[in-house]
Amino acid sequence: MKLGTAEPVANTEELEIKPGKLSGGGSQTPGGPGGYRGGGGGGGDRPLPANDDDEDAQNSDPSGRYRILTWFLLLIVLMTFGGLIGAYVVIATNNVAEWAPFTLPLQVWISTVLIVASSVTYYVAERAIQRNLQERGKQYLLATTVLGGIFIASQLLSWLELSRRGLYMQGNPYVGFFYLLTAVHAVHVLGGITALSAILLQSWYPTSDADVVKRRISLAQVVGWYWHFMGLLWIVLFVLLGFWK
Repeated sequence: MKLGTAEPVANTEELEIKPGKLSGGGSQTPGGPGGYRGGGGGGGDRPLPANDDDEDAQNSDPSGRYRILTWFLLLIVLMTFGGLIGAYVVIATNNVAEWAPFTLPLQVWISTVLIVASSVTYYVAERAIQRNLQERGKQYLLATTVLGGIFIASQLLSWLELSRRGLYMQGNPYVGFFYLLTAVHAVHVLGGITALSAILLQSWYPTSDADVVKRRISLAQVVGWYWHFMGLLWIVLFVLLGFWK
């Protein structure tokens, strides 16, 4: 070795880096001026795991589905009774010879009081549920359910009273419409009582779970729409059968 000169450390051709695998298992690919970057499973870019928080939030709050289903159901009920009431009005105004109205039984008036009272108790129950007054909400839900059951019993008694008078569906269109309209309404009220019972069972035990409370509030709202609609519909039927003869 001579002074003032430096021997090459190695042949530059031997320093050429050949593509291969990193210790982590990824292959080397050119990465621009800075050299090489790893790929594959050895630390390269990976897709982030999916975040299911939004999906879980939607599943925990099904209020949107409840509203859509309830509005669809109310539309069907409205169309059904719209057709029946329209037919009643047409026949009542055409002076059909067999059209013979009768005095409404006392039970019909009692049914009217009962269903109006049940709307009031449900309103109180819904307000209590919204304020998370769980015990108060449960009590008024129970009262509403009981009033609904008594309403159905009162309807049965009114039909028995008509049969005692000898009034049946055959021969008198007014009697036929009375049975038909009140029976179809009673079937829908039974559906409302079923929904009330479901909410009552869910609300029977107190809870501090925010998701459960939110779900109860949503259920109470949509069932309230249905129940109040049944009350309003009965008022229409009561006026129609009692005063438009």
